[in-house]
Amino acid sequence: MKSLFKFSRQAALLAATVSALGVGSAFAQSQPWAEIGRDATSAEVKAWDIDVRPDFKGLPKGAGSVQLGETVWLAKCSSCHGDFGESNEVFTPIIGGTTAKDIETGRVAALVEGAPSTAPQKTTIMKVATVSTLWDYINRAMPWNNPKTLSADEVFGVLAYLLNLANVVPADYVLSDQNIAEVQQRMPNRNGMVFYEPMWKVNGKGDVKNVACMKDCAVDPKVHSFLPDFARDAHGNIQQQNRVIGPVRGADTTRPPPKSLTGAVSSAAAAPVAAPAAAGGANVNNLLAANACTACHGVKNKIVGPSFAEIAAKHKGKADAQAYLAAKIKSGGSGVYGPVPMPAQPQISDADAKTIAAWIVGGLK
Repeated sequence: MKSLFKFSRQAALLAATVSALGVGSAFAQSQPWAEIGRDATSAEVKAWDIDVRPDFKGLPKGAGSVQLGETVWLAKCSSCHGDFGESNEVFTPIIGGTTAKDIETGRVAALVEGAPSTAPQKTTIMKVATVSTLWDYINRAMPWNNPKTLSADEVFGVLAYLLNLANVVPADYVLSDQNIAEVQQRMPNRNGMVFYEPMWKVNGKGDVKNVACMKDCAVDPKVHSFLPDFARDAHGNIQQQNRVIGPVRGADTTRPPPKSLTGAVSSAAAAPVAAPAAAGGANVNNLLAANACTACHGVKNKIVGPSFAEIAAKHKGKADAQAYLAAKIKSGGSGVYGPVPMPAQPQISDADAKTIAAWIVGGLK
């Protein structure tokens, strides 16, 4: 009798479980979001899955010598980072501050807590622990004014050149997907990465203590990140200075600030910035954005380089202004507006350079 009772009870539990699963499935299918979206295709996943992991998964095949890297570096990188990665007025140094002992131990002594540092500042090669990080960043973000244009071989070459400057690899080295794991074992700070438990473990102990008010709070939360009206356009229209790669965050600073975060989204969507047009009806904003011109030049305010308004004023009334500016856009240079160099822009066609130059000479109209 006991056995029969036990069997009946198990059967009842099983039936109840099956019934519950059926109801749950029907409930999920009846929800309005059940039919929204679809699974990403393999091609879509591949387009986003472009990072290179520390175990080198995702690294494409290729090879580049130190000599190739030097050629690419001098043509596309040195104007911002210096001929030897020592930097200039634009960016902080990439190379320097490491020793042969650091390469041997895998820990940059100057970064050890309490150790005196002989380096004037922390460089990239001092801090980065994985060589894959350097490859991935160069591949996706460089050159700054034209990212994602280097071939895999060029990225290997540029990285080989930097590693040679840091004495990680010899001058005749050819870096490739086949030997990059060996180079990892010579990274000066390869043992400097620290696993910070509170950031990764769900049940770990956090480094701060705070209690968020969720109901009947005494003080209303306020957003304090808006600039005062007089300073909103201090650096020109931020919306025109977004890079074409990555998420867009710039606000239209030619308009009054929104009343709320919701207003910020709706106003930006409802009232896009009108783009200036130059000779022939060409959209100059598109050219400036596509070539990252506004990353360094504001329309009315100086950023890294002079504003377009300042350039227009300097060349106002000159007969050869348009031809001169079109040539400078292509060739770059330094010394005209101070020591900060302007990288050459070989990717800009002659026609587009003339269009931008005509817009500047025409008073940005």
